[in-house]
Amino acid sequence: MSGVSLMKEIVEKLVKIVGAEFVSDQPEERYIYSMDPGTMPPREPDIVVIPGTSEEVRQIMILANRDEIPVVPLGAGLVLSGLSRALKGGIILDMKRMNRILEVNETSRYAVVEAGTSQGMLQAYLKKHHPNLKHSAPDAPPVATIAGNVSIHGSGHLSHAAGFHSDMLNGLEVVLPTGEVARIGSCATSPYWFSRAPLPDLAGLFLGWAGTTGVITKLAIKLYPNYKYNDVGIFVTEEAQLIPDILHRMTGTQVAEDMTTWMTPKPDWARGFLHCDINFGANTKDELIWKRNLIRASVQEYIDQKVAGFMPLPPAMKQPFLEVPARTLSRFADVRRGGGFEYVGAIMPVDLFPEAYKVGLEIADSLNVNYSLGSRIIGVNHCMMFFYAYAFNRADPADVERAQKALEETNRIVVDMGGIPWKAEAPAQKEIIRKMDPNMFDLMNRIRAVLDPKGIMNPGNWEED
Repeated sequence: MSGVSLMKEIVEKLVKIVGAEFVSDQPEERYIYSMDPGTMPPREPDIVVIPGTSEEVRQIMILANRDEIPVVPLGAGLVLSGLSRALKGGIILDMKRMNRILEVNETSRYAVVEAGTSQGMLQAYLKKHHPNLKHSAPDAPPVATIAGNVSIHGSGHLSHAAGFHSDMLNGLEVVLPTGEVARIGSCATSPYWFSRAPLPDLAGLFLGWAGTTGVITKLAIKLYPNYKYNDVGIFVTEEAQLIPDILHRMTGTQVAEDMTTWMTPKPDWARGFLHCDINFGANTKDELIWKRNLIRASVQEYIDQKVAGFMPLPPAMKQPFLEVPARTLSRFADVRRGGGFEYVGAIMPVDLFPEAYKVGLEIADSLNVNYSLGSRIIGVNHCMMFFYAYAFNRADPADVERAQKALEETNRIVVDMGGIPWKAEAPAQKEIIRKMDPNMFDLMNRIRAVLDPKGIMNPGNWEED
């Protein structure tokens, strides 16, 4: 049977599983699903299918495995590094219909959601039904999915207090490439999704793998107290070499929820200054003042030396810094008025901040690209997600090429300095593999061979060639 005939047959079978309304092999849909807002070139799938239940996902995987059809799971398509492109054709599995919020346990502070549930949906649901709870949201558009962000080890506005979003994961339901449905964590033996401990932790088989080991269909994430009062302080310095110690001191107080640093050449008043945003909350005004004073005391030495200080912020100016998600990056993303945005995250020790900052400025200057630089602290200064954001005009090939070169150069230098590119696109994955312990990479390949013996899950990712 020819490839075209096989795909027509697959379309007919998919229609029987999910209905004609949720399957397409038409050029316009295939084009839409061929790219994301980043610089990676388009790669069209053969078919787009939108399942509505775990059972439908199971049937799709059985079909794809039998006929060795590649399958690429998709959340909101906002990963920016092309991880949800169909590098070898096949099926794009769009999870957006599976967006139900299944449970919120207020006492144990967790929520169980389907994989297509967006950050904005859960945020709105908690605000309406459980106003004393909140979840850690990334600085991404509200349509970004919770499962997508967890699976790429994302971070958000509670990451200083609680770590990566994958650290906030209580359990998973996954459909394996061969069609079996597995539950991981307490939900495997209990009706409650309260923890991944004390069982063997198999969640790592599906986190950071770029969709090459299975399809997440449900997950439980930790929720946190939603404070009545919230505040932000912005600590400013011109000296990048001071940032690691400043962050070390402020995180040591352990009273903030989020700490980020940033620098952007626009507006003009921000150029050349490094800003440390410290977000914190409390249930009483007295507690809020106590936390503010504790944070200030931790860096008083730098204030006294007049090498850094807190920026005066009237209440009206504070509001944008209290938004969740922050809209700053979203506004910057289209600064070139072309709908293109490349966001190079790098996980690295906080010690490397001055070097990472210097590299970002040098790359932006040498390639003449618009940029924004900064970092989010993960845990109690345990590491940081340093970001290099490059905007470009997708309608301008030369502009796209400059952003692409900035991306490639950034990823190469990040790996060489000892960091690890976050949500790495296929070329960056190869840079990581170049530095990786060969025994780890061999173990990765052996695990994938067990889970996905026919190699159908998002092929082209985490491969040497």
